[in-house]
Amino acid sequence: MALLETQDLVKRYSGRAVVNEVCVTIEQRSIVGLLGRNGAGKTTTFRMIMGMITPDKGHVVFEDRDITKLPMFKRARLGIGYLSQEPSIFQRLSVRDNLLAILETMSLTRSERNRKADMLIERFSLTEVRKSHGRFLSGGERRKLEIARAMVTDPSLILLDEPFSGVDPIAVEDLQQEIRRLVASGVSILITDHNVERTLEVVDKAYIIDHGKVIGAGAPAEIVRDELVRKSYLGNTFSGDEFDEQ
Repeated sequence: MALLETQDLVKRYSGRAVVNEVCVTIEQRSIVGLLGRNGAGKTTTFRMIMGMITPDKGHVVFEDRDITKLPMFKRARLGIGYLSQEPSIFQRLSVRDNLLAILETMSLTRSERNRKADMLIERFSLTEVRKSHGRFLSGGERRKLEIARAMVTDPSLILLDEPFSGVDPIAVEDLQQEIRRLVASGVSILITDHNVERTLEVVDKAYIIDHGKVIGAGAPAEIVRDELVRKSYLGNTFSGDEFDEQ
């Protein structure tokens, strides 16, 4: 059984189908990429999965339950975490207090909250900056803290919106490792990002959307060899040789 799947999602604006019968499947313990040009329909698809937009037709099914009409907060309760493209941490709180602020909304004792905050700080290698305010963190440190905050509720699926945006190349590698560690611990990941190469480096499978439809789906090595994907999205200058070794 798939962890999450979309079934023929359709979304129209002013009579035009910006998403047209899109089907996406996310398996347990997998990393899936949702890619496409600006205006291709990937962002609308992503937002229908997270619950920000309701489809005109089709279904979103999570753990064999139809969640198509559920709002974001109810999806979060079911185990779907979300990392926004925009900075979401509290700038004037320390790393530790950022985590405690989320933990305080849960039915935990003070010692349980402190223990979990310290566990997440260690897990995401934030010990050296645990007392630093959010505004002083680097792009990579901020992203790791945001992922740590998303893990507070122990989700089984995390939706990452542009996780590599505004992050230095060396920090991107660190984030890729964190994403792989999350999957090793049992979490599945859906990524949408404009950094195609970095996204393909980390995903098990990618879906390419163009003009509202899926035009390619498969492992990175399959995607980079797909002639339609190259013509419509990657272009001829994208080499992709490194993915042949995967």
